[in-house]
Amino acid sequence: MQRLDSQLITQEGDLVLLVSPTNKKIITRLRSGEQIHTHRGVVYHDQLIGVSWGSEIATHTGSTYILLKPSLNDLLLETRRSTQIMYPKDIGYVLLKLGIGEGQIVVEAGSGSGALTMAFAWYIGDSGKIISYDVNENVQNLARKNLSRLGLEDRVIFKNRDIANGFDETNVDALFLDVPNPQDYLHQVHQALKGGGNFGAILPTTNQVSRLLNEFYRFHFGFVEVCEILIRYYKPVAERLRPTDRMVAHTGYLIFARPIKPSSSIGQYKESLP
Repeated sequence: MQRLDSQLITQEGDLVLLVSPTNKKIITRLRSGEQIHTHRGVVYHDQLIGVSWGSEIATHTGSTYILLKPSLNDLLLETRRSTQIMYPKDIGYVLLKLGIGEGQIVVEAGSGSGALTMAFAWYIGDSGKIISYDVNENVQNLARKNLSRLGLEDRVIFKNRDIANGFDETNVDALFLDVPNPQDYLHQVHQALKGGGNFGAILPTTNQVSRLLNEFYRFHFGFVEVCEILIRYYKPVAERLRPTDRMVAHTGYLIFARPIKPSSSIGQYKESLP
């Protein structure tokens, strides 16, 4: 079955990505009558509407850009930030490990600039909901703006609260903490997650990870995993293919676990063993 023409060409209201020959990127939402002013010249929104994706576009000076549909990776890298955002390499793995999908209810704490929030909202669809907690209202306001820019704000509820007082939600599908002391909130996490639900956290140092691991066993979390994700790019030139001079190495340790409900009979059985 052929795709509709509307999916093959740009329309007013679309988010678009313009990429220059030197790989400089501009992301904007198309609105008739508006202009994009660049050092390479002016691009008129009207000349971008009704154009096939992948087209070469000329500015008023004759310089060119390629018109593309931005991927989630593009959008995350261009996120406006007031705090350190999570990198796409980490976000992608978090989405998979937490099983994020259509219609899920996901809670996070540590909204930050909203990069992970945007990824969650992208994947849960219109039938899901993200609840994002943070004690810093100014930081949350930036996350709101970033989500609004993508048209995802209706999928997220922001709560300006200290999670030490607990989460309002129960039986949620997944919960992620981007806070420096997640071990202090494992009771609250256990209360919010459904049985066997997915929990994740990110921490910058091994000392913090060790503190969290020690508390997992006290609060009955199992299936614990700790990892970090490194990524190395290669220069895409066939005659001299080799790694680039720089790589994205350590950005944080990812920790995953699931709450379990030990049976009292298991404890009795262990005590009876010789």
